[in-house]
Amino acid sequence: MEAIQIQNLTKSFKAIQAVRGIDLSIRQGEIFSLLGPNGAGKSTTISMVSGLLTPDSGDALIFGRSIRKETIQAQMQVGVVPQEIAIYADLSARQNLMFWGRMAGLSGKLLSRRVDEVLELVELTDRQRGDSGKFSGGMKRRLNIAIALLHQPALIILDEPTVGIDPQSRRKILDSVKVLRDQGTTILYTTHYMEEAQELSDRIAIMDEGRIIACGTQAELVQRVGEQDHIVLKVAEAKESDLAQMAKSLNGSILTLKDEQTIEVLAHKGREVLPVLFTACNQTGVKVTAVEIQEANLEMVFLQLTGKALRD
Repeated sequence: MEAIQIQNLTKSFKAIQAVRGIDLSIRQGEIFSLLGPNGAGKSTTISMVSGLLTPDSGDALIFGRSIRKETIQAQMQVGVVPQEIAIYADLSARQNLMFWGRMAGLSGKLLSRRVDEVLELVELTDRQRGDSGKFSGGMKRRLNIAIALLHQPALIILDEPTVGIDPQSRRKILDSVKVLRDQGTTILYTTHYMEEAQELSDRIAIMDEGRIIACGTQAELVQRVGEQDHIVLKVAEAKESDLAQMAKSLNGSILTLKDEQTIEVLAHKGREVLPVLFTACNQTGVKVTAVEIQEANLEMVFLQLTGKALRD
């Protein structure tokens, strides 16, 4: 059985079409990453799948249960970790878990056992009695994950769970996600960090402007790039206006500004494009400090399909 079957799902907010008739299947027991630039429709899609938003049309089946016709039954099989921290800061980690466990219908020895298990999974056992309001951002996010896991859902939705946290907590979260997958849990994951998607994902869908524009394994997606090269320029300083000027000399190449010191270029026969690229930089007044040509990867696929960097 498919864990999630999305069927022609749509959602609009007044004149804005956030999700435009998407179809998607997510297999039981896989980590499935949904990638897209800001405004692509990812959060709206997740909100509909989890039952928080009602679709305008279409449906999503969670292990065969319709989110429109069997909303409660579908929601019972889902654990959601939202982007925003959702804990009671004046309660300890254990008190938060006991409260949310009761809300999920757990009680007695089963509730106590599940609290112990999820605390161990997210490595908060030693801090379970402490005031959660004083936790670091990473610890709060790990507690959020523990709350979502209490009722042992078959599907976990993680919406950018590592935003704004320290590297150690990020590593612990990624390792916990892998453990959940190995235990048979299906995971729908969104992130603004391409390296996370590359490390975790069994399959990936790329979403842009409310539509799914590509879906497959990393290998299948990278094959779409073909013979294009990914050129990374390190520069003293660059602006979007500089890229617009440079692009006039580089027909067919895609230029993006990753940050003020990094320009990424997707081009056919990158080594032949380099002289033209250097000339364009010189004419624009952009000083190049280093250059690298990289092999095809998921970042290149994303650039080719959306013309944007993942963090845009």
